[in-house]
Amino acid sequence: MITRVLVPMDGSEMSGHALEYALKAHPDAEITVLTVVGEPSALWGEATGLALADDLEEMADDHAEAVFDRARELVDAADSDATLETAVELGHPVRAILERADEYDTIVIGSHGGSVADRLFVGNVAEKVVRRSPVPVTVVR
Repeated sequence: MITRVLVPMDGSEMSGHALEYALKAHPDAEITVLTVVGEPSALWGEATGLALADDLEEMADDHAEAVFDRARELVDAADSDATLETAVELGHPVRAILERADEYDTIVIGSHGGSVADRLFVGNVAEKVVRRSPVPVTVVR
């Protein structure tokens, strides 16, 4: 029985579909929505603005709040009994997801997210998570 589900969300449509799927497939589970804010780098788009922040963690939390607001909306719309927790990490998305994977029974992830440029530079997060995860992964499109 699946009781703990990790759903990485980046604010994309596909990550929203992943949360909707998790809520339907695991209605009584404890679901953690994880958003990963990339550390400042020329290749990380919005994350470059984080480099100018006085408090990097506070800025990351602010950045993640829009993702969490969307997640809460989806939970409310699903009329689910699932418990929703949220977590934000700084760093590389694949590493952050895999570092937490052992704490969960499964991961439900969107097939792709972000812009085309993000996918070209960062790579396919879902593919890497599927290949490296120690727990089962469901990819939703």
